[in-house]
Amino acid sequence: MAIVTVSPETFTLVFYDATEIKAAAEQAAHDVGLPADTVIHVEVNESTPLGLIVIKSLDPILISVDSGAFEDPKRPRKLSENYVKDVLSRSLYRIRDRRSPPFADAPPDDKLSFAEASAWDTYCVGRAARNGYLAQRPRRLYAFRNRHGFTDVADAAFDRLWMADSLTWADIVATCAETEAAK
Repeated sequence: MAIVTVSPETFTLVFYDATEIKAAAEQAAHDVGLPADTVIHVEVNESTPLGLIVIKSLDPILISVDSGAFEDPKRPRKLSENYVKDVLSRSLYRIRDRRSPPFADAPPDDKLSFAEASAWDTYCVGRAARNGYLAQRPRRLYAFRNRHGFTDVADAAFDRLWMADSLTWADIVATCAETEAAK
């Protein structure tokens, strides 16, 4: 299992349990296929209900998460195990991709276009869905359409990304060019 730490160790503003987050991160790292000696730190900002997720470092892995990203939408300030797994699996797939040669030329997250980020997220969440994680496919399709157009071409591109197992950064860029041309 990956070597995971979570901060804070004790939450005071939200009713989260660091050991639950740690267990979910360990399982997600295993399911994503990261090596067992991977060091992961999950930093939760419990002072905001927003849902921002930032990958701050690839080695060691540092993921900063606003507490709203882990929150159960039906129970404010309570942890949602499904949302923790969703956020972490998507982030860890992106990190795994970034650590691989086929994604070596991918720009930093803050330099991705909205279309590129959406396409890459679709690829990541599709793989996570096949691992049994919360997929929310209709929600993801709608978000994809907002960035790539409400066209048959965009829908077909979404399906290809969702079902793919081994894409490259060039594949993501080509998909974005294809959907842009169809708008």
